[in-house]
Amino acid sequence: MRRAVVVGSGAREHALAWGLAKSADVVVTPGNAGIAAHGFTCVETPATELEADLFVIGPEQPLVEGLADRLRAQGKTVVGPGADGAHLEGSKAFMKEFLAAAGVPTAAFGTFRAESDAIAFLRSMSPPYVVKTDGLAAGKGVLVTDDFEQACADVRDKLSGSAFGSAGTTVIIEEGLDGEECSLLVLCDGTDVVALVPAQDFKRVGDGDRGANTGGMGAYAPMESMGADEVHEVMESIVAPTLRELRAREIDFRGVLYAGVMLTSDGPKLLEYNVRFGDPETEVIVPLYGAGLFELLVRVGEGTLAGASAPASGYAVTVVLAAHGYPESPRTGDVIRGLGVDGQLVEPREGVIVFHAGTTRNDDGEFATAGGRVLAVTGEASSMAEARHRAYEAASLVTFEGKVMRTDIALAVV
Repeated sequence: MRRAVVVGSGAREHALAWGLAKSADVVVTPGNAGIAAHGFTCVETPATELEADLFVIGPEQPLVEGLADRLRAQGKTVVGPGADGAHLEGSKAFMKEFLAAAGVPTAAFGTFRAESDAIAFLRSMSPPYVVKTDGLAAGKGVLVTDDFEQACADVRDKLSGSAFGSAGTTVIIEEGLDGEECSLLVLCDGTDVVALVPAQDFKRVGDGDRGANTGGMGAYAPMESMGADEVHEVMESIVAPTLRELRAREIDFRGVLYAGVMLTSDGPKLLEYNVRFGDPETEVIVPLYGAGLFELLVRVGEGTLAGASAPASGYAVTVVLAAHGYPESPRTGDVIRGLGVDGQLVEPREGVIVFHAGTTRNDDGEFATAGGRVLAVTGEASSMAEARHRAYEAASLVTFEGKVMRTDIALAVV
């Protein structure tokens, strides 16, 4: 049987392993306690010392550090851009310059290293104010606020290095865009592209999109307000010029272009690119693709995506269970109740899968919290309403002290 290696240790990697396992043996490096309990081989061995027919790199950090380049130099088939392509996510300042050169519609912006210049630019704008750290910040380096003083304080914290260290000493300030937000993950083999089903992610920690920005508290797919015509428009106005600019810069991008798009009254505008599978979007999208994921990703790595299609079926909703104090100061070590020895529900439910984001096993063999986002509970069904019901019913069966969970994921679309 063919073999796949998934690089990473979170719920995204758990979902990828689960999807790829329908067609291949899967090894995850390093994985986590829940992935191992689910029957996947987890190893500490670096990916460059493993052999497989396909390597899928989950997190952004190893991509920025050139892991895909090192694997390709060994002749491996890899899903994930080289360091040159990963710079689109590694530096938001670079990304905005790239978008301007490519002619991609995006928010007006300024890039600053000096506090006085940044605050002067803020004064020239109308709320909401959007302040982003330049470097990698695990999805938490963005402030959106109507409060001018809060925006100024955030600029000071980032530029001083107190908020995100060296990743934050350059800030990007953008105009706030109105509209509905969409996550469109696009597979790219350097020449051709295939869009996966559009999803909607929920970034704020609290119901009604209130509270701090997080790495994502849940998602649903497909996003029905993003029909075929809307997806086509995003592909033509945003993805196509991006691909042309990548080729013009001789960047052979083989991986996932994750377009965060705002559907404004003036048409779709790109908020930002990520260069890998999204989290929690992967947990909600992968279950819709059945056994075809492995072959599709092999074609991405081999550069043979031309003519490929990505048929998906059904609906899915993912609810993230986070630790007490998330995102500012998540607590670890709380015992998780409701999971069996395999890391899945003690009381199994049809169409439900539990993906482990931040879990460990304590001395008694019990699952315990080991990160900010702990579990991603996904319900899949033939309707959005049933998928949501399954996800929330399952989420209610899993408990730990201080559990943080939104109750309104996909509520507006059922």
